[in-house]
Amino acid sequence: MAQYSEDEAWADIEPLPQDDGGAHPLAAIAYTEEYSEAMSYLRAVMAKNEMSERALDLTEHIISMNPAHYTVWLYRAKVLFAINASLRDEIAWLNPTALKHLKNYQIWHHRQTIVDKLDSPEGETAFISRMFEADAKNYHVWSYRQWVVRRFDLWEKGELESTEEMLKKDIRNNSAWNHRWFVVFGRDEKVKDQEILSREIDYVKAAIYMAPQNQSPWNYLRGLLRYAKLPASTMKDFALEFASLDRPDEVHSSHALDLLADVYAEEVNKKEQAAEALDLLAKKYDPIRANYWNYRKSLLEQPSVVA
Repeated sequence: MAQYSEDEAWADIEPLPQDDGGAHPLAAIAYTEEYSEAMSYLRAVMAKNEMSERALDLTEHIISMNPAHYTVWLYRAKVLFAINASLRDEIAWLNPTALKHLKNYQIWHHRQTIVDKLDSPEGETAFISRMFEADAKNYHVWSYRQWVVRRFDLWEKGELESTEEMLKKDIRNNSAWNHRWFVVFGRDEKVKDQEILSREIDYVKAAIYMAPQNQSPWNYLRGLLRYAKLPASTMKDFALEFASLDRPDEVHSSHALDLLADVYAEEVNKKEQAAEALDLLAKKYDPIRANYWNYRKSLLEQPSVVA
């Protein structure tokens, strides 16, 4: 169905059809007639570098048919800025578009461009929460959230509390764990406050008690040890609550066993215990990664190398 060729408002534009490689292209894409026509007019408009309301409407039409067309989004932003269009109106249009296309990263790049130009995060936290209601682990939304926090210095604006609420809903949300780390340790200056480090250790321990086989908090705990430059043995007693070589049939967390392997590898004359822990992982508790555990075991034979 022709739309632009029969519209007097577009009579001055000579559409530029797509060149698929001659009369007999090897792999021409079967676009709909509506999409092909709209794109032919956009090519012509872009060739003229036209900045107008009709160009903006044209990009909206194409995005409704193909929201992943990166070039169209870039041109839309260019037009918006050139004609001094309302950026708040643009955000209002973007909201339902993003909710409709949850996995579309072009939308979030465009949103970042617009919000950066607005120089204000007003409404962004609330909208991000709406997005998380639809998909709490959407990588593009989490990436955007981190940009908003850093761009507008929102470290102390309820980010930690919001992330805690998400972890209450799903303690296995690795994205939320990653964001917690970003909020606590992601600033330019290094955290040296022992109260903060102690708080984080207590928090992650409590999360492990809730779900001992959940890898996310164990990774977070290891990160804390590296950040604070603490040896793995600092958490030996804690790990022993979930795994003990004295009770090899009663291991409640393979991740605790993994940590114990590191603890024993650090300790003097305990490589045999480290090897035993790695054998349990390879043969009983995580055999799908047996090659990895066996490789770790081989490292025990190398002096000065911690498994």
